[in-house]
Formats: sequence, structure tokens, C-alpha cells
Amino acid sequence: MIKLYGHELSGNSYKVKLMLSLLKLEYEWIKVDLLKGEHKSAEFLALNPFGQVPVLVDHEVVFQDAQAILVYLARRYGSEQWLPDDPEPLSRVVRWLSTTAGEIRQGTESARRYYLLNATSINLEQANQKAEFILTQLNQHLTKREWLELGCPTIADIAAFPYIALAPDGKISLDNYPHVVAWIERIKKLPGFVALPGVEASTI
Repeated sequence: MIKLYGHELSGNSYKVKLMLSLLKLEYEWIKVDLLKGEHKSAEFLALNPFGQVPVLVDHEVVFQDAQAILVYLARRYGSEQWLPDDPEPLSRVVRWLSTTAGEIRQGTESARRYYLLNATSINLEQANQKAEFILTQLNQHLTKREWLELGCPTIADIAAFPYIALAPDGKISLDNYPHVVAWIERIKKLPGFVALPGVEASTI
């Protein structure tokens, strides 16, 4: 049985939830209450010494980091669509995993944390600048394509999706990025899509 440790407001926990649902995999959800500091408990640190969610356990093997977990799930349970073997398309997908952990995290994710978790140590002006940069880049990239790479949904889309779709939580409007909004709607229409607070399933 697969176990997923996470928090319902965590976009990183959600992207793993979404991938599990898209792959039609059953799992046990175990809430780690970040607001109560459960991610810093001795029990949880035994699973992830970094004290971060999500953590996935599959057949007693423990996996940390959302992007790494997506790679595992795609390779273990998915198909070539989600994570290709060929070096060239593989590198294109991995590029977006890096972007997710870099520019997206520094931009829309940080702005969301500032408002949602009162993370006042975050430089909001810098986060807004980073968010504008990555949203502009994404919008341009999606001008003539439906998915981030390869003409089909991959783990690149799943990795980048949550904190882009949740940008309004950080008081960042998506109104000026129509191609990004259209991409969000396409993901919401994927068979097996599951909603999260702030991003509801498509009704169309």
C-alpha cells in the first residue's frame, strides 16, 4: 500500500496527490499538520530529515521531495508519456522540474506563502518580480502549444501546475496570461483530476 504524508494546503503534497489520481493508484493519505509543527517531530524527521512534505512510502521504501516522487511514480507506474526514456525529450521534461524548484518556487509559491502562512521573512517585492518573470515566460512558451513539452501532459505539467494555478493566493492575478490560464483549464480536464483548496475541478 502506498502512503502519502502531506498537508492539504501544500501545493507540493497536492501535485503528488494529482499524479497518484491520474495514474489511478490507491493510497493512504496521512496528514502532517504543518501549523502544529508535526513536520519537525522526531517521528516525521525519521522519514524526512529535511522536515518537509510530501513524503511517499511504497513497499517500505521512502521517497522525499515532490519532484523526485513524480519521477518515481512516472517511471514505476506510468508510461513513456509521463517521463520519456529518450535523452532529448527527457531533458526537456527535467528542465521544468528545475524551473518548478527554482523560478516558480521563488515567485508564485513564495508570494502565496507570504500571505497564506504569514511568512514575513519572504521578500514580497522580489517574489512578485520573480512571479511576473516566470508567468511571462510560461505565457510565451504556451503561445503555440497545449502542454509544456512533447505535445502531451508529462510530469513537467504536473510539477509546475499547483503553484501557478494558486498564484491568486499570493495576490498575483493571472488575467494578463491567457495562455497560462488555458493551460490550467486543460489540466483541470484531465481524466482523474482532483481539486485542491483554491483550484476547483473544471465544470465545463
